[in-house]
Amino acid sequence: MARRTTLSSPGTGKPERIATVLEHEIRSGVLGFGDRLQSENELVQRFSVSRNTIRKGLEELSSRGLITTKVGIGSFVTFDGMPVDDAVGWSRALANAGANAETRTLRLEVMQDAELAARLGVESPFFIAVDRVRSNADDGHAISIERSRLPLAPELEDVPLRGLREGSLHQTLRAAGLVPDHGEEWVDIEMLSAEDAAILDCAPGAPFLRTRRLTRAADGRAIEYVTSLLNPAHFALHLEF
Repeated sequence: MARRTTLSSPGTGKPERIATVLEHEIRSGVLGFGDRLQSENELVQRFSVSRNTIRKGLEELSSRGLITTKVGIGSFVTFDGMPVDDAVGWSRALANAGANAETRTLRLEVMQDAELAARLGVESPFFIAVDRVRSNADDGHAISIERSRLPLAPELEDVPLRGLREGSLHQTLRAAGLVPDHGEEWVDIEMLSAEDAAILDCAPGAPFLRTRRLTRAADGRAIEYVTSLLNPAHFALHLEF
């Protein structure tokens, strides 16, 4: 029978209380080192809260240093051998992995792409384009380019005018109530075009790791499609099976 847990402690937010319950189970030995937590769906049923509340609770547990999370099933990107958990946002994920990265915005505007709209199954061909380049803050060498495409939704209409919330696309989406629930990702190799090579200050034709990631909300709505070019001197794809 599935465990059910009541969150009865007053004066504390539900995510913090969830984190405290799970922390007790970890520290008491109910959950051993390396054990997997229950799935998000199981935790939703156990605590009788929303998926978003569970995720906030797991983020709190992660911030306490008690769990690590990986995006995807069996695979994740690493930076200098450290997992990059971009569920917390790419900037924070790189910082957590030890990258001393600086970010420069190349583009933030509304664009039209009927082909992408058809591919993602969205009605409107209009997207918000967010293009950014990241470099090492110590010596300026290139780390990555990310080109995000956000279906233009009412919640995001003012983003091109006011910019990203605290410079973070992750926070901007969540502030608009657009929380990723599931998705898919493709990984291959791309030889740098002359344009990208100039942006990254690398030789044209240099091989970079290319990821294409589509995230969707719980109802299947497309939230973000991002193509990233990652410097293979730092990034790799790690698989678990």
